[in-house]
Amino acid sequence: MRVTLEDVEKIARLARLELTDEEKAMYRVQMDEMLDYVDQLKNLDTEGVEPTPFMAEEESRLREDVPSGSLPVEEALRNAPARSGGFFRVPKVLVRPGSDE
Repeated sequence: MRVTLEDVEKIARLARLELTDEEKAMYRVQMDEMLDYVDQLKNLDTEGVEPTPFMAEEESRLREDVPSGSLPVEEALRNAPARSGGFFRVPKVLVRPGSDE
């Protein structure tokens, strides 16, 4: 067992997830299985295999990254449900448990 419950709790805390004891145990097992799979990949013989940055041989059909003008503020905010001056007003979403922020 390489992944401990403490590891799962730390990851959950960083991701701001609240997990039950059952979920923690389940994720510990799943994460251990993922690491076992990655270990299997280490044993593959890749001698002479060229790196593959892209799976498709076609070139990207994306447009060139060229700066262009932006939307006027009023047009960008036209359908905003809430605004504050020239900005979108959104609810706070990153609050630490136990804080009054």
